[in-house]
Amino acid sequence: MSFSVGIVGLPNVGKSTLFKALTKKKVDIASYPFTTIDPNVGIVIVPDKRIEKIASLVKPEKITNTIIEFVDIAGLVKNAHKGEGLGNQFLSHIRGCDAIVEVLREFEDPNIEHTEGEIDPEKDIKTIETELLMKDLETLEKIFDKTEREASKEKSEIKKKEFLKIIKIALSEKKPIREINLSDEEKKEIKEYQFLTEKPVIYIFNISKQQAKGRTGLCNFLSIDLKIEEEASEFSDSEKEELKIKSELDQLIIACYNALDLITFFTITGKKEARAWTLEKGSTAIKAAGKVHSDFEERFIRAEVIPWQRLVDQGSWSKAKEKGQIKTAGKDYIVQDGDIIEFKI
Repeated sequence: MSFSVGIVGLPNVGKSTLFKALTKKKVDIASYPFTTIDPNVGIVIVPDKRIEKIASLVKPEKITNTIIEFVDIAGLVKNAHKGEGLGNQFLSHIRGCDAIVEVLREFEDPNIEHTEGEIDPEKDIKTIETELLMKDLETLEKIFDKTEREASKEKSEIKKKEFLKIIKIALSEKKPIREINLSDEEKKEIKEYQFLTEKPVIYIFNISKQQAKGRTGLCNFLSIDLKIEEEASEFSDSEKEELKIKSELDQLIIACYNALDLITFFTITGKKEARAWTLEKGSTAIKAAGKVHSDFEERFIRAEVIPWQRLVDQGSWSKAKEKGQIKTAGKDYIVQDGDIIEFKI
């Protein structure tokens, strides 16, 4: 299963341009609102130099990188939570995503209208945040209505209701759920509701002619000329190298990966394949085994583990084993980013 990132923003800010540049898929791009109605979905490879170095050592027939799914979602407008524009349809598409990339228009172009009448990315951030907050409040009201009807007296349900009240107060004060200090257990409890403001956000300021500037109050953002990125996506890697075109999209993909708190582990299947796998940080060896194959999780005995750099330094698996560099790990071992694992079943 790949993790999913929704590309959101007001109409005409460059969402579909970003999607096309990332996925190299042809999509409709026009200077009027709601060109995208049904979401476009594309798979993007997560860039990782480590698997290239591992592959140069073992020379497998096949190299498989890990991936992230990007979803190009229709443009949001003010009062979407009330059904304006594509309203609830837009918001339901975000609900199924694990993270949000929010595209904000900063470029000037008299031929492309701005639905709010002026270019003001900070104002646009507030518009989108308000819509997500209002939708989460609506979701909470439905949850409370349901629990009141069921009149549950179970301690676990009473406890859940108490911290849901805390969330409701925070949302009413325009504070997104991701900024509330919830315990890991509480986060697990509310996962089923797929709250929109709980999802991590990466902001993309769509600029032109290197007009990047600092952002107060934002830490997870990139300034990118998406038109240039879209044009660059038409070139091959060798052409980009020759023309000295450097894409900034790799930074975005890695930022999404980090925002989702993901790590990568690797497996080597003899000379057949070197493969990267996505795993949530803090996961155990047995969970990693299940990512590879459900049988591996059910029939897990142990794992043999070595950090990727150590294997590269030793030159081969057999040499690393001779020198005691490969450790045996049980099912409760916490997988580290960059581990190469061989599962024993």
